[in-house]
Amino acid sequence: METYLLKTIACMAILLIFYKLLLEKENMHVLKRFYLLGAIIASFLIPSIVFIDYVELPVSSIPIVNTLNQNTLLVTENVPNFNKANIPLVFTTIYIAGVLLFGFRFCKNLIQILKRITNNTKLQTGAFFRVLLLEDITPHTFFSYIFLNKTRFESSAIPKEVLLHEETHAKQYHSIDVLFIEFLQVFMWFNPLIYQYNKTIKLNHEFLADSAVLKKDIKTTSYQNTLLSYLSPDSKKKYQPTLANAINYSSIKKRFTVMKKQTSKKSIILRSTLIIPLLALLFYSFSERQIVEKESANTNLSILQHSPQEGATAEEILEYNTLAKKYNAITKSGHIIIKKKEVDRMSYLYSIMTKKERKNTEPYPTIPPMPEPPTTPKVKKGEISNIPPPPAPKSPLDHVIEMAKKDAGFYYEGNKISSDRAIELVKTNKNLNIDSRRSNTGKPTVKISIKPIHIK
Repeated sequence: METYLLKTIACMAILLIFYKLLLEKENMHVLKRFYLLGAIIASFLIPSIVFIDYVELPVSSIPIVNTLNQNTLLVTENVPNFNKANIPLVFTTIYIAGVLLFGFRFCKNLIQILKRITNNTKLQTGAFFRVLLLEDITPHTFFSYIFLNKTRFESSAIPKEVLLHEETHAKQYHSIDVLFIEFLQVFMWFNPLIYQYNKTIKLNHEFLADSAVLKKDIKTTSYQNTLLSYLSPDSKKKYQPTLANAINYSSIKKRFTVMKKQTSKKSIILRSTLIIPLLALLFYSFSERQIVEKESANTNLSILQHSPQEGATAEEILEYNTLAKKYNAITKSGHIIIKKKEVDRMSYLYSIMTKKERKNTEPYPTIPPMPEPPTTPKVKKGEISNIPPPPAPKSPLDHVIEMAKKDAGFYYEGNKISSDRAIELVKTNKNLNIDSRRSNTGKPTVKISIKPIHIK
């Protein structure tokens, strides 16, 4: 999560720098409006995109992981580190407190605007409602509601250019952009770039409104003088809601500069085109890449043509835990009665589990080896022996599982493989040849082959 947030902030910073250097002072305000909103959305989407690269690996390059070694099944007690464990809790608490604080501020401002609409005089002019307030306020707009000082409006002290300016905010639905960025600020209050985007979006709204006024055959110099005569540095002290578009004095200098700016169509096309390689660079730099290893398609093993083992079901895990718990208790008590059918079933269930499932289940019990059958006495001719026949030999699968528990090394056609792979091979092909013997290191070595194995 931390990586995702850092990538998001980095994308926002790069896109904002691009805007400040190449777009802000240009007379292409509609494009800039959608660029700013798109930049915020893209900054959240790009780091969440995942590109998957599939890499083919030969069988021999599969790493050896002996998951059936009983030592790895021991459950170790984790001693919690309270100092480290408390750090996420502290940050989570601070984040939630910030969300609650900014959420309260957002709701308070919204309710305040709605109350002003409800409790004050409203005059409808076409599609707009002029809300007349007694307070000495700066004209501002929230959707189709234009808030004005009642005394100034009734005495016609508010210039028509100012009214046209505010009507443009209402016509172009600038309040949607403001609500979007203010609501996002509730959850991203810790990101300093959110506040800069908020300020930049509102400034571009002023550019849009100024441009609309100047298109009404109003001279630039006359409009600028009107703004200077109507506004003053004292207007900063007047009520200016955060959820509305308010005409203000602090942005006058930038607005005057942009009013005089004429951007050619060629320049607009060029600057717009540069956005494409910028986005491509961000996709390349901040999207996530995952490398998924898949086995070579050239192998002749049918087992490799199937999807990997997905693990046991919840019912199978419950069945295994019941059997393992039973035999763990039996081996500790010393009173050992082993049912081969149960042990075989338990071994099979354990073999189909994933690594994660094995770690979260009962340890595989230590089953003592079967006792040697007694020597069969000679039976005289004509006599009927009452001695039961010897038990059937272990199946190849049981033998391989037993060798895996003994931490044996497995080889298939001369290539070293994991115990899991050996079990899967034997389960799939019952005609394989198996040779088991103890190596110089003391661990058994199991060789598996399709061809006959010659013992030297």
